[in-house]
Amino acid sequence: MSSDQTDELGIEEGSKQKQIRRRKLYDRLARHVVFVGGAGIIFCIIAILFFIGIETIPLWKSPGKKLESVSEMEDRLASGAPSGQVRIFDIGVDEYREQFFTVDSLGSVRFFTLEEEPKLLKTHTVSHKTTGYASFYSARTNTSYAIADREGYVVPFEVSFRVEFREGTERTIVSRVTEGDALRVAEEPIEMFAYQSSPETGAPVVVAYTASKRLLAYAEVEEEGFLGESETEVFTTDLTGELGGAVVTGVQVDSEAENLYVSTANGKLYHWSLSDPSSPELKSMLAATADPGVAVTRIGFLLGHRSLIVGDAAGNVSVWFETTSGGEESRLAKIHVFPPLPAAVDRFSASQRGRGFLASDTSGNISLYQATSAAKQLDFPGRGKPYAGLSFSPKANGVVAVDSDMMLSSYYLDNPHPETNFRTLFGKIWYEGYDRPRYVWQSTGGTDEFEPKFSLTPLAYGTLKGAIYTMILSIPLAILAAICVSQFLHPSIRNVVKPVIEVMAALPSVVLGFLAGLWLAPLLEKIFVATLVMPFMVIGLTLFALFLWHRLPFSFSGRFRVGAELFTLVGVIGIAVVLSLWLNGPLESLIFAGDFRDWFFSMFDLRYDQRNMLVVGFAMGFTVIPIIFTISEDALSSVPRTLSAGSLALGANRWQTAMRIVLPAASAGIFSAVMIGFGRAVGETMIVLMATGNTPVMDWSFFNGFRALSANIAVELPEAPHGGTLYRVLFLTAILLFAVTFLLNTLAEVLSQRLRRKYAQSDA
Repeated sequence: MSSDQTDELGIEEGSKQKQIRRRKLYDRLARHVVFVGGAGIIFCIIAILFFIGIETIPLWKSPGKKLESVSEMEDRLASGAPSGQVRIFDIGVDEYREQFFTVDSLGSVRFFTLEEEPKLLKTHTVSHKTTGYASFYSARTNTSYAIADREGYVVPFEVSFRVEFREGTERTIVSRVTEGDALRVAEEPIEMFAYQSSPETGAPVVVAYTASKRLLAYAEVEEEGFLGESETEVFTTDLTGELGGAVVTGVQVDSEAENLYVSTANGKLYHWSLSDPSSPELKSMLAATADPGVAVTRIGFLLGHRSLIVGDAAGNVSVWFETTSGGEESRLAKIHVFPPLPAAVDRFSASQRGRGFLASDTSGNISLYQATSAAKQLDFPGRGKPYAGLSFSPKANGVVAVDSDMMLSSYYLDNPHPETNFRTLFGKIWYEGYDRPRYVWQSTGGTDEFEPKFSLTPLAYGTLKGAIYTMILSIPLAILAAICVSQFLHPSIRNVVKPVIEVMAALPSVVLGFLAGLWLAPLLEKIFVATLVMPFMVIGLTLFALFLWHRLPFSFSGRFRVGAELFTLVGVIGIAVVLSLWLNGPLESLIFAGDFRDWFFSMFDLRYDQRNMLVVGFAMGFTVIPIIFTISEDALSSVPRTLSAGSLALGANRWQTAMRIVLPAASAGIFSAVMIGFGRAVGETMIVLMATGNTPVMDWSFFNGFRALSANIAVELPEAPHGGTLYRVLFLTAILLFAVTFLLNTLAEVLSQRLRRKYAQSDA
């Protein structure tokens, strides 16, 4: 070999080595890029999940308290009066927890700063002239009050706070007391009473229990005279006889001035209707305590004045409200029972933000309860003395109390999400006004008195309902289409049909939802009977057409490519559709007596909603079928041709080969396709949002709608205050969706791997 040839070989060898080194460099670079990209995706998913989880943590946080101040108030509250002559009736606080006020037996409303050493800001004394006041009533927490003197007069008044800004930035709380006209209710001292004014006319309603143990109902009714002038008539009704001699321990009238509740020392609870103020009607008398010897010591209202809180001498606390059962008239019933206090219950203070309330006993213990969850959330240790005044701050973030020794205690309360726990989010809850415990999602209402309902169970139910019904429609169509395309169509035809079906997956779901809600839903309602008949008509005419096809001479049918006969079915299906539509009216008249909606309701108590599960099933099928079809067709086409060829060689026909050889071998891929399609159906948002009634009901009927977890996020998130309970519950909803899709994908992968190993061993 010459030196020139040696040099050329050396150059070629060096060039190859450079190429190898370059390829190795590219391989390492590609490996690192793929690793970084994959790790980055995993990191992003974990980061998103972490962020979502962080937002939901406060939902599970236990309430917390902090004692901010303890002050001796006797000198400030007595205000020069002889020791023991001043009795504190109640205490209140402004929404910023900067001021508090007391109401006492001298008729004085005193305002103080809420700090370590409270300072007296001002004193307002009720202008009504009297020798002293005997009792007090809080008509609406922290806003409306009334005070009764020893001569039988009741004086209503309101306490309000107004925020002013001085010099542009300094905030000042300005307090004000507005008095009403004194009402002569009795001729003797009033031991306890309840006062309300009608929300419609403003006319006062007073129910008083006097020193002589009489229960009197006082009402002013405005009536229009003969000449159109307004006249006020006063009605005073003695209800003592209906008590049967029982000693009254509590009196409450609701904010609508329509219901009167009276508790007694023998453990009874009386309920009168005040709809006709001139003639109160006793609706019920119930045993409020398990033991007749245990007295009911205190009653009060939750926010909204529809739920009654009852406390007894044994420390038991319960919530009652009116409910109906089996079409009967509404009746008062004990709904929630709470863990008891150590001693007799003596005070309640309800939250102005929700269904929470404070209860104290004669030993100075205070407990925080939540009515929706029927749970005790927090305990405040007492000093062994009963409380003269107890107030839940308007923002539910503080507690202020004064005991019988005139010691003021102020607590900061950290409880931003009192209505959420595992039971209220996933269990059955007996909500106010309902006839029984239910799963309910209803996040907002028309008033501040609304009881939030955050049960995620009906949303999860709706999600599964939509996904399952969609899969019932999609799985047979998609898999049978995949078998047909991969096993029976000529390759040239398959190369056209498959891309057309795959293009369906590119249709925007918002467009499909729009069409389903505005076009398909009304159309299905009009042709509902034809829709029921159409599958049977299509199957029947298809089988008949195939029967005729196989009876044609081979000299004619053999001219077509394998699988081309399926195109003749397009016309057959068209004929079946037209025939079904033509029979819609006659069949509806014959089978459903002219109206299928009334027939289903009368026969099965089923209501037909225009936007129902059938509409969602058809619309979501357009998104799920292409996914299942594509993956299934790829799995079926990947089965080695030697298996199908061997089956055909042994005498099996194409259908037997497809079902008994190809389908089992591709089962792993088909199962993965089904699970991925199911995950797609679970996560669908826009179609579910636009094509259903979007009502969170728990009913498997095809004829009504539902609300899915994903659609709920889309609907509620724009209205959810940042950091609020609804906001965080929506993040919890996102975690549930993430968990469901993750579990579905994991299950699909595990089972598909097992199927691959199984059929790989059988092939071997």
